[in-house]
Amino acid sequence: MSPQFIGVTGLPRAGSTLLCQLLAQHPEIQCEGNSSPLCNTLLGIRRMISDDSFFLSQLDHTFDTSYAHLTSAMQGFLRGWNQDCGKKAVVDKNRAWLHAVELLLHIEPNAKLIVCLRELGQIYGSIEAQHQRTILVDFIDHLADFDRFGRADILFAKDKAIGAPLISLHAVPDLPKKVQEHLYFVRFEDMIEQPAACMAHIYAWLGLSPFEINPNQLALGVQESDSHYHMKYLHKQAQQISKPKRHEIAPRIQAQIETACAWYYQLYYPSKKSSS
Repeated sequence: MSPQFIGVTGLPRAGSTLLCQLLAQHPEIQCEGNSSPLCNTLLGIRRMISDDSFFLSQLDHTFDTSYAHLTSAMQGFLRGWNQDCGKKAVVDKNRAWLHAVELLLHIEPNAKLIVCLRELGQIYGSIEAQHQRTILVDFIDHLADFDRFGRADILFAKDKAIGAPLISLHAVPDLPKKVQEHLYFVRFEDMIEQPAACMAHIYAWLGLSPFEINPNQLALGVQESDSHYHMKYLHKQAQQISKPKRHEIAPRIQAQIETACAWYYQLYYPSKKSSS
């Protein structure tokens, strides 16, 4: 039997590395922690097959059979990716999973996604702080020449590091209820403040055996590559959880973020008072 599929998705700098490390503590979970190409590959298969003249001609005459072939092939690819892990559940990390959730559930109906959230100003602040530490190296999409306000503005654009997953989050309320039931939202702040209770709830939601983590004695997993991201999106693991230092954000930038993304705060941080 194939292991239960768990996708880790959501916003950058919102604790996906920590979440994967905590998930990996559970003996029934296989979690390598690296960002995975699986989601991108499935989306690539959909694009390729949709432009294939042989497949399209088959759909004209034997739609049900040909579509079933495609479904079976994509199921086989997804399940074959981790079929020999020997665990009850397997974790795959990619921020695109939330965008592709309906495709995922079509080929893996029991899949579940854990969506990482964080206060948006602190996400920007984390990226900006790491940029200042590696200021002699540019971003992948060449943002180093902009000032702080300009860089923040671009990072929140719909196709950029923060903006793209925000678009997927904004669309969640419009998803059918049966799809939303496969989503679990976890805030970075909750993982830091109450890691044991937070993970106990997640393990239960996943249908796994009860397990209590020790936040002061965590096993370390695989170190994800940082050079791929030009050292701007650092991935660190530690043997114990400690509260990170709060990033100081320019009031104008924080106000702009809270105004432009008021819906986000209403949905996920309703108790936060706007500073704008």
